[in-house]
Order: sequence, then structure tokens, then C-alpha cells
Amino acid sequence: MLTKNDCFTLKMKEVEDGKTVPELVLEKPLDREKKAVQQLLLTALDGGNPVMSGTSQITITVLDVNDNFPVFDKNTYKVSLAENTAKDTFVIKITATDADEGPNGEVEFSFGSRTPDSVLSVFEINSFTGEIRLKGDLDYERASSYKIEITAKDKGVPEMESHCRLQIDVTDVNDNTPEIVLTSEPQPVREDSPTGTVVALLNARDADSGNNSKVTLRLPRGSPFTLKPSFSNNYALVTSAALDRERFSEYSIEITATDSGSPPLSSKKVIPVSITDVNDNPPIFTQPSYNVYLKENGVPGSILYSVSASDLDFGENAKISYSILDSKVQDVSVSSYVYINSDNGSIYSMHSFDYEKLKVFQIQVQAKDQGSPSLSSNATVHVFILDQNDNAPAVIYPSSAMGSLSHQRMPRSAKAGHLVTKVTAVDADSGHNAWISYKVAEATDASLFTVNLYTGEVRTKRAVSEQDDSSQRLLIEIKDDGEPVQSATVTVSIQLEDGLHEPILDLRQKAAEPSKKTGRITLYLILSLASVSVLSLVTFLILAVKCMRNSRSSGTCCMRRSDCDDYKNPNRNLQIQLNTDGPIKYVEVLGGDMLSQSQSFRSCMSPMSEYSDFTLIKPSSTTDFKEVISVLDASLPDSTWTFESQQVSCV
Repeated sequence: MLTKNDCFTLKMKEVEDGKTVPELVLEKPLDREKKAVQQLLLTALDGGNPVMSGTSQITITVLDVNDNFPVFDKNTYKVSLAENTAKDTFVIKITATDADEGPNGEVEFSFGSRTPDSVLSVFEINSFTGEIRLKGDLDYERASSYKIEITAKDKGVPEMESHCRLQIDVTDVNDNTPEIVLTSEPQPVREDSPTGTVVALLNARDADSGNNSKVTLRLPRGSPFTLKPSFSNNYALVTSAALDRERFSEYSIEITATDSGSPPLSSKKVIPVSITDVNDNPPIFTQPSYNVYLKENGVPGSILYSVSASDLDFGENAKISYSILDSKVQDVSVSSYVYINSDNGSIYSMHSFDYEKLKVFQIQVQAKDQGSPSLSSNATVHVFILDQNDNAPAVIYPSSAMGSLSHQRMPRSAKAGHLVTKVTAVDADSGHNAWISYKVAEATDASLFTVNLYTGEVRTKRAVSEQDDSSQRLLIEIKDDGEPVQSATVTVSIQLEDGLHEPILDLRQKAAEPSKKTGRITLYLILSLASVSVLSLVTFLILAVKCMRNSRSSGTCCMRRSDCDDYKNPNRNLQIQLNTDGPIKYVEVLGGDMLSQSQSFRSCMSPMSEYSDFTLIKPSSTTDFKEVISVLDASLPDSTWTFESQQVSCV
């Protein structure tokens, strides 16, 4: 009889000779993992009375069979790692058990057979302990998560294996700097472009995630550009202020991109933008006016001056051409006097200039660029003709009408210093070139006569004696002070006579017996002087009233010349001169300006004639002095007075 159990039963088996043998029969499969040893008690009973029995202990050891799979403690493992985790860092330990024993219960760990190389290059697993470590670099931007299959396999025969899944999430670290990408290349911008003109398109990127990927862009302070956002971190670079190529022809726009990570990372990108020129600057001369001093009698075609202008623009807008604006010089176009090289601004003379005809003139030079529309500016060139000593002194007394020989008479009773005659000459030049000096070059008797160096008065050096020849001859040389010296000569023939009265006494006698004609002339002169005096007085009173009114309103009294011709021609002069040249009395009125020839009006009166002559001579050049005097007398002069007024102005 067998003790009660679930797995074994006892059966009796007949053998030969009618004997029976008990057999232990396995009724159900054994499970070593549940019960590795079975203890059974076998009892044998006989058929006697009393029944006798015997027992036997049966121990059954169940041998292991690899009938159990390794079992993981979790089906899925999850772990998070920062992407900047260092190599050889412990990640996780995988645990699996096998209910079998011996080799059947020994478990080995490995990655699944289909694990990609991207995982095998980053992670490694210990096959005995199941520990997983980091052997490569993590990069959130490359892989934000890893799902790895883990295999646990025993060493039984046949092998038994099982699987679990490991999920490793990589957390982002702000390890990527923002990036600025141009989506369109910057285009040149005209300097007159309005604000808001698009220059370039760009995009801001950051490979990180979350706040680490939020990018802000910044331009340098004071930049004439701004960023206009559009969509998905796209921006337009546009103008925000007026541009001026002459100040900045090119901009290097530095854009700074900064993310919102901690700590924040930033990067910079420089975008070059060129500014194209617009013709917005006129040519500018080096100075608004130029003064040129030119000697007269120069060689035609010689260069007078070179003007220069510059243009701040670029290219065709800065190419300058020069021209002379049309104007009049002595009623003649200025282009007949000079011409200009349109390329370099050099001004050349067309012919020789004569100081005595033209003293100064103006040239209006224009500089024009080649832009569209073209711009221009003007400059004034003042040309001053410098006098050269090219005119010899011209003798006006004795005049050509009398011939080059002057016949004079004087009494033998003349004392030392007696005025015999006066030689008068003028020089059409100016300055030192017109300074005239007189000297006796030849004389019949050099001890008798002398000539004043500056006035030309011929006087006796001593009293006339009976031994002196009655016929005396003087050759007087007239020189100017120029370089080279120019000169002229005049011959004076003097006749010494006995009993000749003094001319001054005769003049006084004739003055005491005026004729009717002389009386009429005197009356006319008195009336003229009275009229001028009254007119001057009225003018003065009017000016006084105006000044009083002005002083009440403005506190000042000024004289204006805006309505006066002399204001337009400030170089005008008026010279009124009453001279006594030998026997000639004449009044000389000179007027003119620097751009015209001198004009003279003379009245000549002969004190030795019975009636005084009053003659008006038409305006003439100062070089026509030889044709001035046509009525001369042989009397001696007795006085000289001069009145000059420079810059006669009007109110």
C-alpha cells in the first residue's frame, strides 16, 4: 500500500508462478520547480491474522529539464539621459531569472538581433549582469529616443529565451548655437530708396528644442536697417532710414541671434549690403571765385588758369565737363576772348590783351556732371590784366597841331626862375609805367635854362645877359618809369627879345578890359554855378528829411547806392582838372571804368586871345592825346589847380 500522493500510484504486476510484483507508476508529470524530491512510504501487508506488515521509505529525486524561460522583472524599462551624459555612464541594470537549475537556469543578456548599429555604437550591455552603459555620445538633435530590445537566454538544451524592451529618452541640453540662413541674397540698394525697401530674406534656426530653440535676432544700434518678422522664424531685412552713398557706400550688417536656453547661446552673421549711387550731388568748385592776373600783350593760346571741381557721386554721375557761360565783355561775347578745355577745366586765351583797352573782365565757368538729370554749379573767374610798359609818353603840349617845334618868346629882362613854358606829356600806361620825368637832353646854353623833373616847367636858371644869343634851342627828353623805359622828345625854340612886356601884365590888362563875349561867358558860368548850388541844397534837404524819417523807424541813417549806376560799376571815376600848360588853360573831365577806355572831356581857354575859347571835345581814349588841343596861344601860364573825385556815388 502506497501513501497518498498526486503523481505516483502502485500497481500489482503478475509474474510467473502466479506471483505478483508491485510497480510504482507515474500518473502525472513531475515539476521539479514545484517539488524537486518526492517522499513515498510503501507498506506491505500479509494475509495472516493478525496481519503483519512491513514498510519501506521511497525517495524520488526529480531531475531538472530546461522547461522554463528566463523571466524579466519588467516587460518594459524606461530611463532618461541628458544628451551631454559622459561616456561609460551606468544607464540601467536589466534583471531576468530562470526557474531551472544549473546551465538551464544560467541567463545571458544581449541586445536583440535586429538592433541597429546606431544603438550598438552608443550603448553596451554586460551579458552576465545585464548592466547597460553609455559607450558613445548622445545627441538629442540626432536621436531623441532609443527603443532597444533586450534578450535573456539560458544555457539549457534546448536554449530557452525571452525578451523585454528598454526605452531610453534623451533630454535636450542647450548645446546648439542659433543659425542665421539667408534665403535670398542681399541686393544692391539705391541711396534714394524709401524706408521699408526689402534688402534680403533670412531664416533663424536652432537645432535644440523647447526654449532652447527659441531665437531672437538683434541689429546693431544706429543701423539704418531693421528686421521685419514674417512666419516660422523667417525675417525680411528692410531699410528704416534714409541712405547716403556719399557717407557710406557699403554696410556690413551684423545680425546677432540668441536662443532662450540656460545659459543662452548666440551667433552672428554679417550681411554685406552695397548702396548704389544716385546723382544727388552737384559738382563743387575748389573755391567759388578765382582771381587770375594776366600780363597784357601775352601770346594767344596760352593758358590763363585751370579751374577744378569735384563731385561726390560715383561713375557717370561724377564725370564732370566744363563750359563757359555766355556773357558780354565790351559788348563782345566772352567766348571770343577765351575758351575752356571741357575735360580738365584749363582756360586758354584766344588773343593778346591790351591793358589800355581792357583792364578786367569776368568769366562764368560751369561744371556739369553726366548724371541723369545732370547737375551743375558755377564759379566766377576774375581776370585782371596787368599793365606792361608798352606805351611811350605822348606829348600834348606842344601838340602835333603846332608841330614838334615849340616857338616861345621871352624878354631879355627876365630874371632867374622866370617861367618860359611848360612841356606836358601823358602816358597811357598805369602805375610806375606812367610816371613821367623831364630833363634837358640838349641846349644851346645849358647854364641858362632848366626843366622841372616832374612838372615839365621850363624856367631860367639865371638872369639873361646881353651876351646870350637871342635864339635859344632846347631838346627836352620825356621818360616814363617803366621797364624797359619808353621815351619821347620835344624841341623848344626860345627867342630873346628886347622891350617885350611880361605876359602876366598883358593878361591883367586884357582881364581889365573884358569884351562882350567874355562877359557873356562869365554870366553863363555864374548862372550854371548858381543852378548847381540850388540843386545841391535841395538834394541835401531831401536827404536830411529821409535820414530823419529813417532814424525814427530804424535808428540809423544810411546812404544807398543800389539805384546808382556807380553801384553797378564800382570802378567808375570822375576827374575834373583845370591845368595851365604854358600859355594854355584847360579843364579836363575824365570818366570811365575798368572795363572801358578812359573818357575825357576838356575845355581849353587861351588867356592871350581877345576872347576866351570854350571847346568841348568828344570822348576819346587816353592814347589820343595828340589830337586834343587845336586852339593854343603863346601866352605864359599863371596858375594851376586840380580837383579830383574818385568813386563818385549817388543816393
